[in-house]
Amino acid sequence: MSNGGPLTGMKVIELAHIMAGPACGMMLADMGADVIKVEKPDGDDSRRFLPPDIEGESAAFMMMNRNKRGIALNLKDPDAVEILRTLLDSADVVVENYRHDTMDRLGLGYETLRKSNPKLVYCAISGFGRTGPYAERGGFDLIAQGMSGLMSITGEGPGRPPVKPGAPIADITAGFLAALGCVAAYSNAQATGEGQMVDTSLFEAGISLTYWQSAIAFATGKAPGALGSAHPLNAPYQTFRARDGWINIGAANQRNWMRLLEVIGAIELQDDPRFGSNADRIVNLAELVPILEEHLQKRDTQDWLRLMDEAGLPAGPVMDVCEMHRDKQALAREMIVETDHPIAGPVKAIGLPLKFSRTPGGVTRPAPTLGQHGREILSEYGFSEDRIDEMERSGAVVIR
Repeated sequence: MSNGGPLTGMKVIELAHIMAGPACGMMLADMGADVIKVEKPDGDDSRRFLPPDIEGESAAFMMMNRNKRGIALNLKDPDAVEILRTLLDSADVVVENYRHDTMDRLGLGYETLRKSNPKLVYCAISGFGRTGPYAERGGFDLIAQGMSGLMSITGEGPGRPPVKPGAPIADITAGFLAALGCVAAYSNAQATGEGQMVDTSLFEAGISLTYWQSAIAFATGKAPGALGSAHPLNAPYQTFRARDGWINIGAANQRNWMRLLEVIGAIELQDDPRFGSNADRIVNLAELVPILEEHLQKRDTQDWLRLMDEAGLPAGPVMDVCEMHRDKQALAREMIVETDHPIAGPVKAIGLPLKFSRTPGGVTRPAPTLGQHGREILSEYGFSEDRIDEMERSGAVVIR
């Protein structure tokens, strides 16, 4: 069941669990690819990330695995390996985040697979990549965030503990980078007939998010630290306290700086030499913030947001996740969607953050229950009903 997205016709085998690999498969599926998720007999570990659950089904699993079909294989059984080899022989893309030698031990490493399927794009997502001194280390989002520098630039400032961003951004970014790599390599394979290995990692994903801070470090030789919600290169561009809560204000360039002064009634600050230019404001940010907050605490956030919007000044509220789910722009952009799960019933999910004018894509299928599409998939790939029954009895495949 294609959603009409731009990747309709792409066949993807997902051999991945928890977050980074499934995020890659999810993006490809949302854009129309037929993604077959291969799980172990007891399922992706995220099926056990409980609570929360909906009717016993893991909310975490359902979020990351919509739009996919599912089959459960016991890869310790030769019959299951035969099934997987059959799936891979006609696949366009395989995505895996196993330890680096797992597929080779199964006889299904890239060098083996490319002989029978030269156009195959083989995407490997790992903690640190397939080369280098850390190649054999396992990888986790927390470890990657710490080693990439992200935790050193997140938090309230000097003397405070390092802070991990609330979302698993190394995992998710690695998944999105992998999806981009898969699409690029698939495009090349369609043109040349030759597939290739796509290799990315949580570590590299984390590093890629430090562009601004790395630019500062390259230029100065000094590692920038945490700035709370402030920006390392622009000011004022951060969160401020209003009378009843918090508001984000982006008054970084000179035009928006003047708009801010006019809106809050602090026009006298335009003549203050401490704040004359962006560079001055960066140097004197600790003095600037309390002055601005003294003015901002005279009104509630909604009053300020209305005035700033009228003035064309970039500003926005600090919403919690539930507030974001109800936001009219998020709803208008179809970023909150719903599927009908066979066990959990109506389940909400985050929508596709890419919009295509001709091939829209989107979320049309709920996450699979364990082994839900096993019989359907095996039949498509030429296995007879008797053979499927035999492999189900032997435990090579779990069919529900």
